[in-house]
Amino acid sequence: MFHNFNNIRNGILALCITAISMACREPIPINKTEQLWHDCKLEKCVSLDVFKTAMLGYYKMDFSQKKDILTIIDYSKPSSEKRFFVINTDKKQLLYSTFVAHGKNSGDNYVTSFSNLSNSLQSCLGFFITGETYTGENGYSLKLDGLEKNINDNARSRSIVIHGADYVCQEYIDKYGRLGRSWGCPALPSEVSKEIIDVISNGSCVFIYGYDKFYKENSTFTTK
Repeated sequence: MFHNFNNIRNGILALCITAISMACREPIPINKTEQLWHDCKLEKCVSLDVFKTAMLGYYKMDFSQKKDILTIIDYSKPSSEKRFFVINTDKKQLLYSTFVAHGKNSGDNYVTSFSNLSNSLQSCLGFFITGETYTGENGYSLKLDGLEKNINDNARSRSIVIHGADYVCQEYIDKYGRLGRSWGCPALPSEVSKEIIDVISNGSCVFIYGYDKFYKENSTFTTK
């Protein structure tokens, strides 16, 4: 009888230990930003760290008519990969995932340098608010206003705009190993540029990310 009692006690104890162990392995509740990242199915598009940085600045933007649209351009990726992503933060949807070119003086397949200076033909980083559309030398285009002083606030005077370009396509990559390059503008594939521009124009947030020590040390949008 005593032997059976010990067996029963040990069995119950083992079950309790197992239950406690399983409880301890339950996933820690994730925060709102990480949940949004999962809901939008961005795991194969944008790293969680880049997305958190984008959302940090997005929530800091103080515009009464700001759209529930966030565009992330990830210049840490090569131009031969898709690195332009449009997200509806309200509906929790990834709307577009496509190629985007960078400035010809910013690097070859990878972006290695950024600039806020006129005539640099380089891309610039940081947070922007989209402006009005127009039709110019590069066809249907979208003006951008840089929100970060000494980082991208010359974007409009430099004519850094979103537009379509024939050199932004898979065929160009297959031939040259990279996309063609712009004069600093984030250029999109011609076949989707107008549709994307119409979605993100007039008051949505654009975040351009890249590896850059100066930006990391001087941006006020990416600090908590």
